[in-house]
Amino acid sequence: MIPSAAIARVANREVEHFRAANPRALAHHAASKGWFQSVPFHWMRDWPSPVPIVAASAKDATLTSIDGLRYDDFCLGDTAGLFGHSPPALAAALANQASEGLSYMLPTERGAALSQRLAAMFGLPQWQVTTTASEANRAVIRWCRGISGRPRILTFNGAYHGAVDDAFVDLKAGTPAMRRSLVGQVHDLRDTTTVIEFNDEASLATALRGGDIACVLTEPVMTNVGMVRDAPGFLATLRRLCDETGTLLVFDETHTISSGYGGHAVVHGPVPDLIVVGKSIGGGVPCAVYGFSIAVAERMAALNASRPTGHSGIGTTLSANALAVTAMDAMLSDVITPAAYNHMLGGAARLVAGLEQEIAAASLDWHVTQVGARVEFLTCPIPPRDGNEAKAAMHPELEAAIHLFLANRGILLAPFHNMMLVSPVTSNDQIDRLVGAFADCVRALKE
Repeated sequence: MIPSAAIARVANREVEHFRAANPRALAHHAASKGWFQSVPFHWMRDWPSPVPIVAASAKDATLTSIDGLRYDDFCLGDTAGLFGHSPPALAAALANQASEGLSYMLPTERGAALSQRLAAMFGLPQWQVTTTASEANRAVIRWCRGISGRPRILTFNGAYHGAVDDAFVDLKAGTPAMRRSLVGQVHDLRDTTTVIEFNDEASLATALRGGDIACVLTEPVMTNVGMVRDAPGFLATLRRLCDETGTLLVFDETHTISSGYGGHAVVHGPVPDLIVVGKSIGGGVPCAVYGFSIAVAERMAALNASRPTGHSGIGTTLSANALAVTAMDAMLSDVITPAAYNHMLGGAARLVAGLEQEIAAASLDWHVTQVGARVEFLTCPIPPRDGNEAKAAMHPELEAAIHLFLANRGILLAPFHNMMLVSPVTSNDQIDRLVGAFADCVRALKE
């Protein structure tokens, strides 16, 4: 246990360090009053530094700030840059597409190849393109409700599936409650969303056998409440119960694409009925996809044929624009490859070993969790089994102090929790610097 006084001492010192080293960032935010809270989007204030670092450029796994500071980037845009910043094949494809038009509201020749690449990589035959994973999840929920005729979806406590209202329901002392962070919500989401704990097979069976659940929307491993691994056999049980009850199974693999080539379902199983992938699929260009089985596609086609023409509530004008299709095709053809994953998984294993060694040397009751190229250290002794345990294990003040300490030494982690990503262009030297800075931070906290 790290005493609160030690956390405060380190945090206060690191705040002053940051202020001294980032004068241009401080001036930038002082001059950005036209932005709400001085940033172009409000969650950019979630970093633990006095003001966010202001990016000047990023290449491969390195980010440079307007203060001229270079960072080994293990945040990678919270997965948007999982395969490195501006891969050459992507940059060249985007430059070429920019000279030919960006959005036509029409399919492009490159799209045929992309659909085949998606099917080959993820193992589902039918696909659609959206602008974000949030939009993809909303679309999938609509399709699942539409083709099943069932009103409810099921999610897990602590899950996050983007800006999707339906998923903003948690359990408080075992009772469903709307998440208080959701701004401006006026409808009671509990009327159409069932929430249970991850890995709770008994509650899952009870909920699905009620016959009113259109789909289960889940990550195969929870990654947005820290990381919560699936218990042995849980995903197989989930697949079986969905089959038994006619419930559609949706895997949101926006983060768990880190598991290996094809994502978690391809590497570990089981096969879902629908899958959502966003962020990294376009190398940071705003785009996402959702894929589905032939059986689901036939039901979707029948629903389309039965409804009046007009707005479906699915998709926007910019969905499947030419720039997004080009970006994804370039990424899947030249960047997101089995060879890239071999490097990522090897680097992640090196990172895990280094962090575990330093945690043991410091006699800390912490542990490290890995989902392929995604690594996280948790400041608790036992890996959480569900969202409730994961939330209870969080230590925001300690995590913020660690993040700021590392940032001040040129190491960038995701701001939301202790998540680190290893890309195909992350070097062993970068990994070793992270481990060394982590060790220095632990020593500082234990002084």
